[in-house]
Amino acid sequence: MEKIDFIKNKPVWVREPKQAVITETSVEIITEPKTDLWQRTYYGFQNDNAPVLQIDISEPYFSFVVKTHFESKCRFDQCGIAMYLDSDNWLKASIEYENTEYQRLGSVVTNHGYSDWATTDISADIKEMWYRFSRRESDYCIECSTDGVNFKQMRICHMWEGSRQIKVGIYACSPEQSSFKATFTDMEITECKWAAHK
Repeated sequence: MEKIDFIKNKPVWVREPKQAVITETSVEIITEPKTDLWQRTYYGFQNDNAPVLQIDISEPYFSFVVKTHFESKCRFDQCGIAMYLDSDNWLKASIEYENTEYQRLGSVVTNHGYSDWATTDISADIKEMWYRFSRRESDYCIECSTDGVNFKQMRICHMWEGSRQIKVGIYACSPEQSSFKATFTDMEITECKWAAHK
Protein backbone atom coordinates (compact mmCIF):
# COMPACT_ATOMS: atom_id res chain seq x y z
CA MET A 1 0.00 0.00 0.00
CA GLU A 2 1.07 3.61 -0.54
CA LYS A 3 1.92 5.74 2.48
CA ILE A 4 -1.11 7.56 3.87
CA ASP A 5 -0.70 11.04 5.32
CA PHE A 6 -2.66 11.06 8.58
CA ILE A 7 -3.53 14.79 8.48
CA LYS A 8 -4.51 14.88 4.79
CA ASN A 9 -6.84 11.97 5.47
CA LYS A 10 -9.01 14.33 7.55
CA PRO A 11 -9.00 12.66 10.97
CA VAL A 12 -12.13 12.95 13.11
CA TRP A 13 -12.37 13.68 16.83
CA VAL A 14 -13.93 11.45 19.41
CA ARG A 15 -14.59 14.13 22.05
CA GLU A 16 -12.84 17.19 20.63
CA PRO A 17 -10.79 19.01 23.32
CA LYS A 18 -11.31 22.68 24.09
CA GLN A 19 -7.75 23.47 23.02
CA ALA A 20 -6.21 21.78 19.98
CA VAL A 21 -4.29 22.95 16.91
CA ILE A 22 -4.02 20.88 13.73
CA THR A 23 -1.54 21.89 10.99
CA GLU A 24 -0.28 20.13 7.88
CA THR A 25 2.47 18.46 9.90
CA SER A 26 1.37 18.29 13.53
CA VAL A 27 -1.38 18.06 16.11
CA GLU A 28 -1.15 19.87 19.44
CA ILE A 29 -3.50 19.03 22.31
CA ILE A 30 -3.82 20.83 25.63
CA THR A 31 -5.30 18.25 27.99
CA GLU A 32 -8.17 18.89 30.36
CA PRO A 33 -8.31 17.71 33.99
CA LYS A 34 -10.11 14.47 34.91
CA THR A 35 -9.93 13.00 31.40
CA ASP A 36 -9.01 9.36 30.89
CA LEU A 37 -9.72 6.02 29.20
CA TRP A 38 -10.25 3.07 31.55
CA GLN A 39 -12.85 0.34 32.02
CA ARG A 40 -13.65 -1.49 35.27
CA THR A 41 -10.65 -3.75 36.01
CA TYR A 42 -9.17 -3.53 39.53
CA TYR A 43 -10.14 0.08 40.27
CA GLY A 44 -13.82 -0.55 39.69
CA PHE A 45 -14.40 2.78 37.98
CA GLN A 46 -15.05 3.66 34.36
CA ASN A 47 -13.73 6.78 32.65
CA ASP A 48 -14.38 7.31 28.97
CA ASN A 49 -13.86 10.99 28.24
CA ALA A 50 -10.35 11.43 26.74
CA PRO A 51 -10.10 13.12 23.34
CA VAL A 52 -9.04 10.83 20.48
CA LEU A 53 -8.26 11.92 16.91
CA GLN A 54 -8.60 9.08 14.39
CA ILE A 55 -9.01 8.02 10.78
CA ASP A 56 -11.03 5.08 9.48
CA ILE A 57 -9.02 2.33 7.83
CA SER A 58 -10.13 -1.00 6.42
CA GLU A 59 -6.72 -2.35 5.34
CA PRO A 60 -6.17 -5.72 7.09
CA TYR A 61 -2.37 -5.22 7.14
CA PHE A 62 -0.72 -1.86 7.88
CA SER A 63 1.40 0.11 10.33
CA PHE A 64 0.71 3.53 11.85
CA VAL A 65 3.67 5.57 13.11
CA VAL A 66 3.71 8.78 15.18
CA LYS A 67 6.21 10.81 17.17
CA THR A 68 5.06 12.29 20.49
CA HIS A 69 6.54 15.19 22.42
CA PHE A 70 5.03 15.94 25.82
CA GLU A 71 5.29 18.32 28.75
CA SER A 72 3.61 16.09 31.33
CA LYS A 73 4.11 16.99 34.98
CA CYS A 74 1.35 15.40 37.06
CA ARG A 75 0.66 11.78 37.94
CA PHE A 76 -1.01 9.85 35.08
CA ASP A 77 -0.59 12.64 32.48
CA GLN A 78 -0.33 10.69 29.22
CA CYS A 79 -0.32 10.85 25.42
CA GLY A 80 0.23 8.35 22.64
CA ILE A 81 -1.56 6.17 20.11
CA ALA A 82 -5.09 4.84 20.28
CA MET A 83 -7.45 2.54 18.43
CA TYR A 84 -10.86 3.52 19.80
CA LEU A 85 -13.75 1.47 18.42
CA ASP A 86 -16.28 2.18 21.18
CA SER A 87 -16.26 2.61 24.96
CA ASP A 88 -15.88 -1.14 25.56
CA ASN A 89 -13.34 -1.94 22.83
CA TRP A 90 -10.13 0.01 22.39
CA LEU A 91 -6.40 0.05 23.00
CA LYS A 92 -3.85 2.72 23.78
CA ALA A 93 -0.08 3.01 24.24
CA SER A 94 1.63 5.91 25.96
CA ILE A 95 3.97 7.18 28.64
CA GLU A 96 2.21 8.00 31.90
CA TYR A 97 3.95 10.44 34.21
CA GLU A 98 4.43 9.20 37.77
CA ASN A 99 6.94 11.48 39.56
CA THR A 100 10.20 13.37 39.06
CA GLU A 101 12.20 10.11 39.00
CA TYR A 102 10.25 7.76 36.72
CA GLN A 103 7.27 7.37 34.45
CA ARG A 104 5.52 4.35 32.98
CA LEU A 105 5.83 3.32 29.36
CA GLY A 106 2.89 1.05 28.77
CA SER A 107 -0.26 -0.02 27.01
CA VAL A 108 -3.88 -0.77 27.80
CA VAL A 109 -6.05 -3.21 25.87
CA THR A 110 -9.79 -3.15 26.51
CA ASN A 111 -11.91 -6.01 25.19
CA HIS A 112 -15.67 -6.22 25.90
CA GLY A 113 -15.54 -3.66 28.69
CA TYR A 114 -12.49 -4.72 30.71
CA SER A 115 -9.07 -3.03 30.60
CA ASP A 116 -5.62 -4.36 31.36
CA TRP A 117 -2.41 -2.39 31.91
CA ALA A 118 1.10 -3.54 30.98
CA THR A 119 3.99 -1.21 31.90
CA THR A 120 7.70 -0.80 32.39
CA ASP A 121 9.35 2.04 34.31
CA ILE A 122 11.50 4.54 32.40
CA SER A 123 13.27 7.76 33.35
CA ALA A 124 11.17 10.87 33.93
CA ASP A 125 13.68 12.76 31.76
CA ILE A 126 12.30 11.21 28.57
CA LYS A 127 10.00 13.70 26.85
CA GLU A 128 9.74 12.21 23.35
CA MET A 129 8.71 8.79 22.09
CA TRP A 130 7.82 7.21 18.74
CA TYR A 131 5.11 4.56 18.51
CA ARG A 132 4.38 2.05 15.78
CA PHE A 133 0.99 0.34 15.73
CA SER A 134 0.72 -2.61 13.32
CA ARG A 135 -2.27 -4.65 12.26
CA ARG A 136 -2.49 -8.20 10.94
CA GLU A 137 -6.26 -8.70 10.59
CA SER A 138 -7.61 -8.81 14.19
CA ASP A 139 -4.17 -9.12 15.82
CA TYR A 140 -2.08 -6.09 16.73
CA CYS A 141 1.49 -5.21 17.66
CA ILE A 142 2.60 -2.07 19.48
CA GLU A 143 6.22 -0.94 19.39
CA CYS A 144 8.14 2.09 20.64
CA SER A 145 11.34 3.89 19.69
CA THR A 146 13.44 6.77 20.99
CA ASP A 147 14.82 7.60 17.53
CA GLY A 148 12.10 6.62 15.05
CA VAL A 149 14.37 4.00 13.49
CA ASN A 150 14.93 1.22 16.00
CA PHE A 151 11.62 -0.04 17.38
CA LYS A 152 11.17 -2.40 20.33
CA GLN A 153 8.09 -4.53 20.90
CA MET A 154 5.79 -3.48 23.74
CA ARG A 155 3.04 -6.04 23.26
CA ILE A 156 1.05 -8.22 20.89
CA CYS A 157 -2.71 -8.53 21.41
CA HIS A 158 -5.99 -9.64 19.88
CA MET A 159 -9.00 -7.36 19.57
CA TRP A 160 -12.27 -9.28 19.55
CA GLU A 161 -14.06 -6.50 17.67
CA GLY A 162 -11.05 -5.49 15.56
CA SER A 163 -11.39 -7.73 12.50
CA ARG A 164 -13.11 -5.32 10.10
CA GLN A 165 -12.84 -1.58 9.51
CA ILE A 166 -11.19 0.12 12.47
CA LYS A 167 -10.20 3.58 13.62
CA VAL A 168 -6.66 4.51 14.65
CA GLY A 169 -4.94 7.69 15.77
CA ILE A 170 -3.73 9.65 18.76
CA TYR A 171 -4.92 10.72 22.20
CA ALA A 172 -3.87 12.74 25.25
CA CYS A 173 -5.42 13.11 28.70
CA SER A 174 -4.89 14.07 32.34
CA PRO A 175 -6.76 11.76 34.76
CA GLU A 176 -6.02 13.96 37.77
CA GLN A 177 -6.35 17.71 38.30
CA SER A 178 -3.81 18.62 35.63
CA SER A 179 -3.24 19.97 32.13
CA PHE A 180 -0.27 19.73 29.77
CA LYS A 181 0.67 20.12 26.10
CA ALA A 182 1.12 17.07 23.87
CA THR A 183 2.48 17.43 20.33
CA PHE A 184 2.22 14.77 17.63
CA THR A 185 4.28 14.79 14.41
CA ASP A 186 5.54 12.45 11.66
CA MET A 187 2.21 10.65 11.41
CA GLU A 188 1.83 8.18 8.56
CA ILE A 189 0.33 4.85 7.63
CA THR A 190 2.49 2.41 5.67
CA GLU A 191 2.59 -1.21 4.64
CA CYS A 192 2.70 -3.54 7.63
CA LYS A 193 6.10 -3.50 9.35
CA TRP A 194 5.12 -6.43 11.59
CA ALA A 195 6.40 -9.46 9.72
CA ALA A 196 4.47 -12.71 9.61
CA HIS A 197 5.61 -15.29 12.17
CA LYS A 198 7.77 -18.05 10.69
